[in-house]
Amino acid sequence: MSETQASGRPELFGWEFAADPYPAYAWLRAHEPVRWTRLPSGVEAWLVTRYADARQTLADPRLSKNPVHHAADEAGRSRTGIPGERSAGLMTHLLNIDPPDHTRLRRLVSKAFTPRRVAQFAPRVQELTDGLIDGFAGRGEADLIHEFAFPLPIYAICDLLGVPREDQDDFRDWAGMMIRHGGGPRGGVARAVKRMRNYLAELIHRKRADLGDDLISGLIRASDHGEHLTEDEAAAMCFVLLFAGFETTVNLIGNGTLALLRNPAERARLQQALADGDEALLDTGIEELLRYDGPVEMATWRYATEPLRIGGADIAAGDPVLVVLAAADRDPERFRDPDRLDLARGDNQHLGYGHGIHYCIGAPLARLEGKAALATLLTRLPDLRLGTGPRDLRWRGGLIMRGLRTLPVEFTPERTGRDEKVSGPPFPDTGTDEASTM
Repeated sequence: MSETQASGRPELFGWEFAADPYPAYAWLRAHEPVRWTRLPSGVEAWLVTRYADARQTLADPRLSKNPVHHAADEAGRSRTGIPGERSAGLMTHLLNIDPPDHTRLRRLVSKAFTPRRVAQFAPRVQELTDGLIDGFAGRGEADLIHEFAFPLPIYAICDLLGVPREDQDDFRDWAGMMIRHGGGPRGGVARAVKRMRNYLAELIHRKRADLGDDLISGLIRASDHGEHLTEDEAAAMCFVLLFAGFETTVNLIGNGTLALLRNPAERARLQQALADGDEALLDTGIEELLRYDGPVEMATWRYATEPLRIGGADIAAGDPVLVVLAAADRDPERFRDPDRLDLARGDNQHLGYGHGIHYCIGAPLARLEGKAALATLLTRLPDLRLGTGPRDLRWRGGLIMRGLRTLPVEFTPERTGRDEKVSGPPFPDTGTDEASTM
């Protein structure tokens, strides 16, 4: 018996933990709500698991997003953040900076990435959703990650950014490599990120001479008291919008579908509401799915700029802190019966997309895509069911994100399917992963 088992502490970060981390998080909330932990990468960090502590930590200005404050040496710092971003020169984005630079960049990006722009994009999202389902609806079986949840946000964010259709195959390949977190060829993630960065820099340069209605053109137009985004800042912002935007939506669709399949009464409740033309349950339901088994397991890295206390623990200057959103959103001190899926749950102030000044700027787009995906699946494939035993499901082994490798499903083939399909080659395999250090 290991020392961890003898002490009653749960084992963290293994494959059993990845399949269902919630019992371990319940133990941590009860016994070690702020715990110093060695991560799979070898980096040590504090894990914050209670809702009240998590919410306070996410908004604490003494915790910096800039890795320069990490007490580790350069080798240690290189094991944090988005894989490949450091070597590609893509560090200047909203996930890595603090005010006043963060305030300036967020204000500029917000001028381009408006709620109105997202709302206007809804018909295209629905078109993509239907087109992808057309590709497998007549077969009676599919892998919803590989054939649906992965390609939908890639197509969507490429269209929104203004990536020409003829170049979007490259983006799918690069994104597929990034989401595998080391499961591909050695150095593949770094090469994919560099190629994406070089492409974005070239595309931004071209668009400066021929502005359109896309998001990149909006970023170029945006100004704040005469200040504009530099090309490096614009490339970094496009990169993080694509990276953070597509993987969170993949996981929202995959985790959300699985949660509904495992809770047939709630799934039937939602299907009936959709059949009645009532989307109120879809609106509250997407928030509950974000709380119940959301796409982001831990908030991205923070570093103490001075000694402070969190939940009774003494945090030293330079210590990394990770807020475990998945644990906080199942805290019984904040949510009644937190392990139960309730699509009509009220007062659902979950932390699925963060809190404070670093609240996810792409959350409205992810919600739009998630609602379109789930509503269309449940309406067009009403008897959707798991195509494998629950124990056979495999989860990607990343640290920050929480998502399935595959989601095999079966259903009655659609007899009146459409002829139009979203074209493109097969999507990259999102199989074997190592633990992400993001």
